[in-house]
Amino acid sequence: MAAARSTGRASSKVAIPQLAWDAVRPAPIVLVSGPEQVLADRAIRLLRDTLRAEDPALEVSDLDAANYAPGELITLASPSLFAEPRLIRVDNAHKCADAFLEEALAYVANPADETYLVLRHVTGVRGKKLLDLIRGGAGAGIEIVCAELKRDSDKQDFVIAEFRAARRRITAGAQRALVGAFSDDLAELAAACRQLLADSSDEITEQIVDRYYGGRVETSAFAVADAAIAGRHGEALRLLRHALATGADPVPMVAAFASKVRTMAKLAGARGSASDLARQFGLAPWQVDRARRDLSGWDDAGLGRAIQALATADAQVKGAGRDPVFALERLVGVIADRGRA
Repeated sequence: MAAARSTGRASSKVAIPQLAWDAVRPAPIVLVSGPEQVLADRAIRLLRDTLRAEDPALEVSDLDAANYAPGELITLASPSLFAEPRLIRVDNAHKCADAFLEEALAYVANPADETYLVLRHVTGVRGKKLLDLIRGGAGAGIEIVCAELKRDSDKQDFVIAEFRAARRRITAGAQRALVGAFSDDLAELAAACRQLLADSSDEITEQIVDRYYGGRVETSAFAVADAAIAGRHGEALRLLRHALATGADPVPMVAAFASKVRTMAKLAGARGSASDLARQFGLAPWQVDRARRDLSGWDDAGLGRAIQALATADAQVKGAGRDPVFALERLVGVIADRGRA
């Protein structure tokens, strides 16, 4: 499993271990915090599997903190006749009812033996008193931090962890290809990992990923746009035809071009650090860096003509023209010539 990673919280306010999702381990109280639901689901399932491997008689119960009936937690945590270990999973702690908050505060101060309480708290200040109590060390708990994965490197770490947990190998190129194909949806990325693990018994290579997912718009559209913006006309046309042959829709293809060209237009002539410009234009710093690289060889007049070509292509692929493919090819030509065509 992966080692714990820094979460960015001030250590002086947190007296318990803060671990990555794949480093979860049994503890009387397990706080699963943060907005990334895929990671939270992974962590909670991994904890259940670990406990069940230790004792197949594990009793698993679920509570909804937002729709809580007084006494439920105490009832589920009470020792059973045969003293089986118990896992109590609590959802919606960030929306908890007053009754749950009151009883959970009392429980955390004195957890039951052989009982593991998992609290899922997404965001917000509701239940803050309970979070502070747990993070202060009451109940000998741990926290699993499930922050949103924004960087490609973090998503590649996720892919690596998925394959490591299955004791399978995946090449670096295959990792990058998977993340490129599913960069906007971690749930789909996780599903793609599961499919590859189920369908292929060999080491996962870039060629295998391309065979399964090479036609995805998220990969193909931006690959076409990147090649065209860099002036590689022939490569852009080849990628475009491959994308269309594998099912890509012309409308989101044009949208991919528009997204990149709009960002370039925003930053054309802008001065300042990547972080300052990111705040000014509502972008991520890496988007600023990428747009600055893309702007090499472009001038304002070329950007203006590219924007006009995008508007024309957008109308044509949405019904104003008779040949969407020709409209896309014409757009690729204009972009690859830096708006001088």
